[in-house]
Amino acid sequence: MQRVAALTACAGALAYTISKVGLARDGELGMPGFPAPPEAYASVGDVAAAQLGNAALGLLMALVALLLVRPPVGRWVRGCVLLVSWAGILMVGSGVIGFGARAAGLAPDLGAPPPDAGTAVAALAVGALWVAGWAVAAVGATGRRSAQEDAE
Repeated sequence: MQRVAALTACAGALAYTISKVGLARDGELGMPGFPAPPEAYASVGDVAAAQLGNAALGLLMALVALLLVRPPVGRWVRGCVLLVSWAGILMVGSGVIGFGARAAGLAPDLGAPPPDAGTAVAALAVGALWVAGWAVAAVGATGRRSAQEDAE
């Protein structure tokens, strides 16, 4: 279960990374299915660089999720991986909730509902699976204790 959950989280982070590279290539802000409003472009100097930065963050999140396949043995290293994981889970989970509210028309301040419902639903589904997998993997890693720690 731990391995499947961590690999699911890693796949979600890689899907995010790929989507950001595609948006960088196209010079677009936002998320797949959720284009940014035109006024958002005024505050971003280099759209491609911004999206490639987001893609790099996605790669980092994929690596952290991958570390949960077999959580590190050292207490401090595992603690750092878990801290970063829970921060990522909260960030991505907040994004899924926010974009879900936008898609449902419940949060007009976050932008107009997406023009392509199919792409938006797919992006939300990937995000939800990513968060769920990452949370299950993090909980599993939290409960594990190494034989070395048991000996202490």
